[in-house]
Amino acid sequence: MEKTKRSTFKVLFYLKKNAPKKDGTVPVMCRVTVNGKQSAFSAKLDISPSNWDLKFGRISGKSKQAQCLNAELDSIRLNLEQCHAKLLKESSMLTSEKLKNAYLGLSEGEMTFFKFFDQYNADFKKKVANGIRNAHTLHKYEILLRHLRSFARKKYGCSDLGFNDISCDLVQEFDYYLRNERSLQQNSVWLYMIAFTTVCRLAISRKYLIFNPFSEYKNTKEDKDRGYLLRNELEEIIGYKCVKRRHILIKDLFLFSCFTGLSYSDIKRLEYSHIQEFFDGNKWIIIRRKKTTTSSNVMLLPMPKMIIEKYTGLSRNGKLFPVPCNKTCNHFLKALSEGIPCLRGKKITFHLARHTFGTLFLSEGVPLESLSKMMGHKNIATTQIYAKVLNEKVGKDMQQVAHRFETMERAFVPTL
Repeated sequence: MEKTKRSTFKVLFYLKKNAPKKDGTVPVMCRVTVNGKQSAFSAKLDISPSNWDLKFGRISGKSKQAQCLNAELDSIRLNLEQCHAKLLKESSMLTSEKLKNAYLGLSEGEMTFFKFFDQYNADFKKKVANGIRNAHTLHKYEILLRHLRSFARKKYGCSDLGFNDISCDLVQEFDYYLRNERSLQQNSVWLYMIAFTTVCRLAISRKYLIFNPFSEYKNTKEDKDRGYLLRNELEEIIGYKCVKRRHILIKDLFLFSCFTGLSYSDIKRLEYSHIQEFFDGNKWIIIRRKKTTTSSNVMLLPMPKMIIEKYTGLSRNGKLFPVPCNKTCNHFLKALSEGIPCLRGKKITFHLARHTFGTLFLSEGVPLESLSKMMGHKNIATTQIYAKVLNEKVGKDMQQVAHRFETMERAFVPTL
């Protein structure tokens, strides 16, 4: 009679010394070995390396804290032994990965956080295909998921997370991971955490998460001065002579954005059907912004009119312009800034033209409400970020009210 091959099983606790925290503590890891194959995961405990008994894989000493921590390690070991016994009864094909997943609550067929996130991205991708959502936003969620997977492997030694793992502590640890391990700046971390919050809220609404893991988390966007061109700098670009035809095209498209406020993506999809003549006899660009789907209504000034006429018939499929890729545009604009003395050292990108539109027309007296409508913003607070008030505008505003104080000035006698 053939003997059944016995499954070997071992549990070992060790320190992950290559991932110390700022306070000097390191994570305690648990390694399970089944038939010679190993899988590891975090025990979710952090201790000082000096308190670790390497021989026995436990916390040394008889303090109350040491006893509590060792009790938690004993509990993990006991639960693993129970999972091992249960899985052996169900199947002879037992692996260390299956045992680890069973202990972590990541059994096959069960909905996990990463499975939920994958489904979220798949649904989002369908919305992008139907033109409902933006491909750049989808890319942000895909990168976020990659960061989370990498974080889970590094921090907890696992390839997936159960919904019970998504806690306030995990959220804060992930924030530290993005800053310290990925070297992301404040606003990048803020952006990814907003996306993370969105996915968690959906999980809460579908009853997978029982509480809000962001309830203790606080983060704000860092305000940064957005670049823009001054009037004299814009005049220098207008007068700059380009040699190559493509460079002339990029310069014209940049100027078109400076005088319409349209972003690169909106100019690229601009069609003749977007130009309409209103009751006032002027031609307007009426388009819904690709980024926000809000309406952007801009009256065409002489310069953008001339640029449209210049390129009439040179593009296909009803498009206004044969627009090069954004990378090519920005590469030329960088070279352009180096060729104009007053622009040297200034970071010139295509999107700078949109900021220039906001500041330029605000300084010329266009009300903030009108500017918000032209730029297609959902609320005026966004316009206030783009449209920086220049000293030139402040000076004009003061000149307009100066005459109201003439009687006071005449009555003033400058004597000592």
